[in-house]
Amino acid sequence: MPYYESPVDGTRLHYVDHGPACGAVAVFVAGAYLGHEMWEHQMLPLAEAGYRCLGLDRRGHGRSDDVWSGYDLDTLADDLQGLLDHLDLREATLIAHSVGTAEVVRCLTRHGSSRVARAALVCGVSPGIIRSQRLPDGLDPAVVRADEEFFRRDRPAWFTHFADAFFAVTSVGNEVSDAYTRYLIDRCLVATPRAATGVRSVVTGLDLTAELPAVDVPVLVVHGTHDTSAPLAHTGERLARLVQDAVLKVYENGGHGLFFTHAERLTADLREFLGAAGATAATTGICRMLAAAGIGG
Repeated sequence: MPYYESPVDGTRLHYVDHGPACGAVAVFVAGAYLGHEMWEHQMLPLAEAGYRCLGLDRRGHGRSDDVWSGYDLDTLADDLQGLLDHLDLREATLIAHSVGTAEVVRCLTRHGSSRVARAALVCGVSPGIIRSQRLPDGLDPAVVRADEEFFRRDRPAWFTHFADAFFAVTSVGNEVSDAYTRYLIDRCLVATPRAATGVRSVVTGLDLTAELPAVDVPVLVVHGTHDTSAPLAHTGERLARLVQDAVLKVYENGGHGLFFTHAERLTADLREFLGAAGATAATTGICRMLAAAGIGG
């Protein structure tokens, strides 16, 4: 299993690298509590189509090291940049979900876009969801505190209680098996209590309003109409207005978990956003020679 060390403190971080080494690069950043496996319905078909797909497990999540510190947005963004530097990636497309979108934004504004060609922000919590001076229509902090108490008291019950809303299962077409729901909850519980509460603190204090106009790469914003975790009007629509070069795609009936309920559509939109380079690279003579020599993904 491949690992690299965080440039901040040496924390050992796990990643996967799927698809041909010479394919167009897509780097996937998961939402809170989840590791790279949440993206299986995008990473597998894109890798099979010739794209090089990398998935990162943030610190305290998935197979990355369980550490006490580093659950602030700057460190998490530095961890992401560390992967780009470690593999010397070029012209990468960053693809993120939920709180991962904030990590991508901070990575771009903190480190620049010399290694990044574009970014796709899916069901993002950016620019922020908690009421503040610049986000007057955000969630009531008192409601957030009560939710935090529930989460700390009984994480398994918290995930189970909000699972249906996460996938918007009461909306037309959003069929999710009990088995998959259980699987995803189990994956969420792999994140350590420290990592889970740390990432929640990032969301609680998030306000990227002033930062988003500095993003200087094309951005695809994907959001669902029935996302109760990050309401469209407060996040996706506002995000698309604040980024200079952004396109917003709204999925009717989509919830926060549209990476599963709308998997085929999301994969198709990501493939279009990535462009044809990945699909064509896999068929080039160079790729075939590398594969024959046992080099690459």
